[in-house]
Amino acid sequence: MGPPAGTEPGRRRNRRGGAFAGVLLLTLVASGIGGGVGAYIERNGGLTTVELPQASRTTTDRAPESVAGIAASALPSVVTLHVSGTAESGTGTGFVLDNRGHILTNNHVVAPAGTTGDITVTFSSGETATAELVGKDSGYDLAVVKVRGVSGLKPLPLGNSDNVQVGDPVVAIGAPFDLSNTVTSGIISAKQRPITAGGEKGDGSDISYVDALQTDAPINPGNSGGPLVDTQAHVIGINSAIRAADSGKGPERGGQSGSIGLGFAIPINQGKRVAEELINTGRATHPVIGVTLDMKFTGDGAKVGTKGAEDGPAVTKDGPAAKAGIRSGDVITAVQGQRVHSGEELIVKIRAHRPGDRLELRLTRGGEELTMTLTLGSSSGT
Repeated sequence: MGPPAGTEPGRRRNRRGGAFAGVLLLTLVASGIGGGVGAYIERNGGLTTVELPQASRTTTDRAPESVAGIAASALPSVVTLHVSGTAESGTGTGFVLDNRGHILTNNHVVAPAGTTGDITVTFSSGETATAELVGKDSGYDLAVVKVRGVSGLKPLPLGNSDNVQVGDPVVAIGAPFDLSNTVTSGIISAKQRPITAGGEKGDGSDISYVDALQTDAPINPGNSGGPLVDTQAHVIGINSAIRAADSGKGPERGGQSGSIGLGFAIPINQGKRVAEELINTGRATHPVIGVTLDMKFTGDGAKVGTKGAEDGPAVTKDGPAAKAGIRSGDVITAVQGQRVHSGEELIVKIRAHRPGDRLELRLTRGGEELTMTLTLGSSSGT
């Protein structure tokens, strides 16, 4: 006999197959759960809460000469500057000079503000204040700004950069890429490293000449204007320039390639003198010898040119060089016993001194080597 009316043998078989599949699925899931529970119990020794061993909380005090101790002492005196103008903006670092609210930084940090822009200072505590420009100098790449109405200012003590030796440990503090209160450490890699930086304007008015301290403490864009301090948390330099990995043209102040361990700081002895002049008069003076150099000269040394500005004499009449007996065409090869190999290096060595200082220069004239002594004159910076 056939199947009863209305029945469909094929569907009945499918229902049994579906039921089997469901049972199989439940079995597999149950087996997975069971295996997981078993593995958990085996790993943890039972159904208990795991607590890992940890050292107990101790005092946060550190030795004053340690990097942590130096940072704790210096950080309250370091600020981050946010500068904005009509065409550009930027971030840099500075540090408190006195209780009157004066803060030292780089000229290229505040330059974007121009004459109408804004400068905002943020302290390590997070407090912010508006700053006004007191004075700046592009030749030294230094500037002083001032905040008002801020209490509890902690000036950062100034050291003596003449006491620095190669190999001395140092700490750099700043805001690289706007990361405020960043601390890095390293050593003094070299002293009296003649560098030039800037030159973006093309007319030379923004070029700075620095007889710099070189350090391997990591310095990046945004560290500019921040302090380089010694083991006593005293400022020995103002971080200002780096050698960028993607450039062979010289130290860069705005490149984004980051630190490769070649950072340069303005010695604080120079920074102190310039800061005092900017605070007291709004301008800084530059020591000069009264000559126009042949900047295209490719030989060793700094050659006095044949013509000065507006076709005037290359040796300024009655200037320091003229009084010392220096002539057009002379090649200056050393200042105070230190070799100079180019016109830029001569300017750097001269700028490391004060107007009125007496310097011994060594030079060659027609194959003859001569030694002369002159007293530095003075000119106003920009």
